[in-house]
This record gives sequence, C-alpha cells and structure tokens, in this order.
Amino acid sequence: MKAVLQYRVSDSTRRRLEQRAARQVELEVVDPAEKDRFAQAMRDADVLLHVLDPVTGAMLANAPALRLIQKIGVGLNTIDLEAARTRGIAVANMPGTNSQAVAEHALALMLAAMRRVAYLDRETRAGGGWTTPPDTFDAVGEIAGSTIGLVGFGEVPQRLAPVLKALGARVLYATRTPRPTADAEPCPLDELWERCDVVSLHVPLTAETSRLVNREAIARMKPGAILVNTARGGLVDEAALAEALRSGRLAAAGLDVLQDEPAADPGHTLFALENVVVTPHVAWLTPRTLERSFDVALANCERLASGRPLLHQVA
Repeated sequence: MKAVLQYRVSDSTRRRLEQRAARQVELEVVDPAEKDRFAQAMRDADVLLHVLDPVTGAMLANAPALRLIQKIGVGLNTIDLEAARTRGIAVANMPGTNSQAVAEHALALMLAAMRRVAYLDRETRAGGGWTTPPDTFDAVGEIAGSTIGLVGFGEVPQRLAPVLKALGARVLYATRTPRPTADAEPCPLDELWERCDVVSLHVPLTAETSRLVNREAIARMKPGAILVNTARGGLVDEAALAEALRSGRLAAAGLDVLQDEPAADPGHTLFALENVVVTPHVAWLTPRTLERSFDVALANCERLASGRPLLHQVA
C-alpha cells in the first residue's frame, strides 16, 4: 500500500515518519511546491495524507487507485467531499490529535496580542525599546480579571478554558449544545460579543459560519477587545477586521489562519498593522502532534488493507 503525504517537513521528520511507516506502507513525502512530483506520486497512491493544499476533483481524477483521503487534523473545508463520494473514496479525519497544540497556541496568541509582544520585539531589536511611545501601553491588558469568550466548545476550547480560569479569567462559551463544566459559562453568541474582552474562535468553516466575524459582529464587540483565530480564516471578514484594528475599535488580533492561504503577499491588509500578531497556520504543528496523527493514519491504512471500519470516517 502506498501513502502520499503532501507537506513540507524537515529531513529529520521525514526520516522519522518513513521509519514509522516502513512496516505497513510505502510512504512518499512530497513538498506542496513540487506539483509535477505530486501528480506523479498520486497516480498509484492508495492513501493521501492531506494537510492543507486543497483536494480537488481534478486531483482525484489523476489518482485512479486512491481509496482513502486521511485528513491530518479535523477541518474538511479543503476537501471536495462530493468528488470523493462520487469516486468512492473514503474520507477520515482525526479529532483530538492536535487539540493540545492548538489550545496552547491560542493562549500564546492571546498573550502576544494582549501584551503587544511582536511589536515590542521589533522595537527592541531596532534599538528603540526604551523609547517606545508611552501610549503603546495604554492598550495592554492581563488575562486575570478579563472576560474571555470561546466561540465553539469542542476539544480545543475545553482544554483552554481551565487554563484561562486558573489565570484568573472569567470564561464564557457559545455553542449549540451547552456542556456541563466548572470552567466556563454558556452564553448566547450575540451576548458573548458584547461581554468579552477577548474572543477566540473555535468552530469549523461552513456556509453558516463563513464571515461569522463581520462588521455587525465587530460593532457589537467591546471597544478595545481582542480577536484570536486558530480555526479557519474564512470565519473572519478581513477587511472589516483591518478597519476596526486601524481605527482602534479593536485593540489587537492574534491570527494563525487567513482567508487565502498560503499568505504570500507581504502587502496583505493585516500585515502592516502593529496590533496584529500572525502565524502561518501552524497552531497544530508540533512533533508530538505529528506522532499522534501518524499513529492514527497508520491505523487507518491497516484497517483499509484488512477491510475493517475506518477510524473517524466522515465520508
């Protein structure tokens, strides 16, 4: 059985993954930039280990032997599920494998945005740390005493809530199905916008949630609030967010995801703003996450080979 991982990894990680896979599958790791090599690799691939690059109908048409698209992660918005269904290709994801890493990264972005870490780092490296304009610090805050709203309450926010509470925050969450917890209080979304000093997004990108954070939602947020997004870039109207950040309506944003990825344009509307901290969709990416994810992927390869039901099959 042949599996193709389309992702850019270090040489040491590639060797480690190949060694782990050797007994079960033939693993080929392809950098997303190597389009021709990827197309060639997919012609006899049984399994695609999918990370971020979109899985399109055209890609699947070039993979006649493909039997499984194994998402490394949870979100399925980059997979053409209808095309996979039409071709009889199973799709599975792996909820929970990256939850700890994403929760920690969300916390890091909250702190970095709240304390202007990226801006102060640049100023200090340029020799101007002690001459930073005094009003820079008028907008910094602390988690202790803040009200923090979590939009969605899956595994990531459930891990984040007790940490925020331990740091002294009041934690609210908005979800369709409230879950009993001592760490956070359920709150209607319309009310959450208005009550929170920090809002962190943890929902999938669907037709219903697309541009969930739009001008109307931002207008309802507390003046000087902070937005954190480690979920999907399409949840946010980036033009409206940039406008709010420039005007001071919002104090800051911490973003691991953007509407269009990879974000290769240095002139992106959000990149010039000093009150934005941005990372390149890597909240999930740690060696431990990769190991947990690869264990699930190999288990599903084994199940596929033996005809047993797949773990976390979604289509």
